[in-house]
Amino acid sequence: MSLFSRTADLPGLQGTLRDCTSGGKGARRLRAGDIAVINAADLSRRDAQLLLDARPAAVINMSRFSTGAVPNFGPHMLLESDVLLVEGTGPELGAALKDGKKARITEDGAIHMGERQLGAGHVVTTEAAEATFTDAQQSLVDRMEAFFGNTIQFIHSEGPLLIDGLGIPDTGADINGRKALVVSPGPEHRNEVKLLRNFIREYDPVIIGVDAAADTLLELGYKPDLIVGNPAGIGADTLRSGARVVLPADPDGHAAGLERIQDLGVGAMTFPAATDSATDLALLLADYHGAQIIVNAGSPFDLDGVFGNDPDATPTAMLTRAKLGRRLVDATAISDLYTVRTGKGLAWLWAVLGLLVALAAIVLIVGLTGSGGFTDNLIDTWNSIALTFQGWFQ
Repeated sequence: MSLFSRTADLPGLQGTLRDCTSGGKGARRLRAGDIAVINAADLSRRDAQLLLDARPAAVINMSRFSTGAVPNFGPHMLLESDVLLVEGTGPELGAALKDGKKARITEDGAIHMGERQLGAGHVVTTEAAEATFTDAQQSLVDRMEAFFGNTIQFIHSEGPLLIDGLGIPDTGADINGRKALVVSPGPEHRNEVKLLRNFIREYDPVIIGVDAAADTLLELGYKPDLIVGNPAGIGADTLRSGARVVLPADPDGHAAGLERIQDLGVGAMTFPAATDSATDLALLLADYHGAQIIVNAGSPFDLDGVFGNDPDATPTAMLTRAKLGRRLVDATAISDLYTVRTGKGLAWLWAVLGLLVALAAIVLIVGLTGSGGFTDNLIDTWNSIALTFQGWFQ
């Protein structure tokens, strides 16, 4: 605890607070000796290096530097550079945080601004970080063994589905050779669909709504061509919108929500499989029926999700995406292609061009107005303006 100052009026490590969370602007102002405030569970090596480049005296994490889900090196890098770490303050600190204000951290992990306490967390020691890292290593190995054991089991039961598409229904929708958009009800799916509006307008893809995301599509003005999921969580208007409905079913053919479909008088077909993920079934359906490109919104998948024990990062999700291969594209990649970022220099260029066009229009109007020639009209107008200004200053 040599970092703590005992000579100041109040005890504790003192410095300027910098809001370095995703919504804060303190990261650009972070300087040596400041106190960085972040909200990053399982701090990565890259993010730790970005902090170290600014040489802060302390880093306060609203989350935990290591949750135990993955063995991450970020906290070790900070501790080795004698940066004080405080974790687990909770999001309440963000509401009280004022970027640029002086604050202090006491030995027990309390954060004060003057005499007022903003929050409290736990000081991270090197010993605690090492113990968490070791436990996380073993936990990751255990989870990966279980994960790939389940993967092999799924291949045994659903090999015909993955290889030859056995059990995939013939929907009657025109998918072959077209682009397909599969929208799943993830946390960001609504915004992702909004950012895809130019893509949808240009290519008119086959739109497949998964579970409650089908309602979102209808609310945003897009009628899905297909709906895949349990109808119990889908609105009646959406089910009656004219989309073809596909119900995930157990291998024995039982489909949850069939009674609701029958009560609404809507036709539906079943898709029997061992997985209960409607997103995986929708992706396999689009792939089997020959979609040229399959854009998936609302259901990202990556290795970090597998390592982090994300409940949606399942063996079936991994195998499904491996099956689709190069034809599968995440929605964020497509929306980035349609986002044009203009710099300040280009904005000034457009402003200058606008002034030149306006000036040319004025010259043209003046030159064509009057009884004389084009040049004579310009001279007469200029002389008139000059005489007017001369009269003002006399």
